[in-house]
Amino acid sequence: MIGAQDRGAVPMVELWRGNLCESLHYGHAVVVDTTGQIVEAWGNPQAVIYPRSSCKMVQALPLLESGAADAAGLSPKQLALACASHNGAAIHSEAVTSWLGEMGMGEADLRCGPQEPADIPARDALIRAGESPCQIHNNCSGKHAGFLTLNRHLGGGSEYTEFDHPVQQASLQAFEEVTGEAIRGWGVDGCSAPNFSTSLLGLARAMGRFAGAREGQGLRESAQARLTQAMMAYPEMVAGETRACTDLMRAMNGQAAIKTGAEAVFVAILPGKGLGIALKVLDGTTRASEAAIAALLVRYGVLDPAHPAAKERMNPELRSRRGLLAGEIRVADGFA
Repeated sequence: MIGAQDRGAVPMVELWRGNLCESLHYGHAVVVDTTGQIVEAWGNPQAVIYPRSSCKMVQALPLLESGAADAAGLSPKQLALACASHNGAAIHSEAVTSWLGEMGMGEADLRCGPQEPADIPARDALIRAGESPCQIHNNCSGKHAGFLTLNRHLGGGSEYTEFDHPVQQASLQAFEEVTGEAIRGWGVDGCSAPNFSTSLLGLARAMGRFAGAREGQGLRESAQARLTQAMMAYPEMVAGETRACTDLMRAMNGQAAIKTGAEAVFVAILPGKGLGIALKVLDGTTRASEAAIAALLVRYGVLDPAHPAAKERMNPELRSRRGLLAGEIRVADGFA
């Protein structure tokens, strides 16, 4: 059965082995300007999705707008961490531990749940020490440290991930305002916080507003600009080594902030171009969403297609375990 999200989807990314297209990934993508007007679209911009972690910079807006971030003296590196889906590497876990300590809090105050680090050295260090992963290793622990900072400022209860908690209601209000839409519903994200559904166009519209924001324009615009600048200045905090968000932001050298979300969502903020981008690959495959976002970043002139980080995502070679060339991933004809 074809779901509503599937209607109008177009081929975005192909996997070729020999002379056969072995896999084909369908999806939607939309590019808007700073006013929310569609510049280009593929598939159905009105497809309703969960943005998952791609909207963490939106969830971080109340942290700045409330004054909580400045009252706590948060640095740009911590603001980047608040927007992160990090690897759980030492630079991430140490930063979250320090952040919590500054508030007189610890791992037990988090509500994101434990997660094994994606960072291999961090994972192996835990194994050698005979220790188990904790909540600080969770890829969303930076976002949750931000939630706790906001919660301390608001004086809310300890269960800050509940839908009706002041922290989440502040996040909901910001989300609806920057997407320009009432939420279509909500679900529980992997880190236990609510994740609000929206159209792909609404998500892109939010990114377009971030792209047009400048400090000094107003409270929200300053918050958007500060978060965007923090992500671009500290790409290693947003994801981690070998990750697409980190590698591609480094390759673009301050021209764009990008953020992935689970189930193959990707967004981009292009301040210099005044553009916001959102895409969703229907089957949830990360290799496809990374290829698609890289292709769009190349299309809009902020990513050099010859850069190794771009080539690794847009058209990587597939090799056998003996190193024989087996195939390649390609952006589909007609997309980007």
